[in-house]
Amino acid sequence: MIVRLTYFSASPEKVEAMRKVYTEEAIPVVRAQKGNLDCKLLEPVNKNDDFISMTVWDNQEDADAYQSTGTYKMLVDKVREFFNGDPQLRVYRAEGVVEHA
Repeated sequence: MIVRLTYFSASPEKVEAMRKVYTEEAIPVVRAQKGNLDCKLLEPVNKNDDFISMTVWDNQEDADAYQSTGTYKMLVDKVREFFNGDPQLRVYRAEGVVEHA
């Protein structure tokens, strides 16, 4: 599995609008991509921390296709107006199966 995390800060007065665009527009597009297993917006408990957009992919090829087709950039551009600064993308490999305790 490949996990892509995009870190960003958002203006407090724009969080509700950003959440709406992310939920109604970004999530359906990501989930329709080949190999996507999950897409979530992680909201910080501590308001000084970053938001995180998390997407999980079946394999590297599908994650790379999401990036190379321009879909990722198009979705970031949809919510960029809500950001304080540029987002940071970090990509991780996750092996194995996660089981509930």
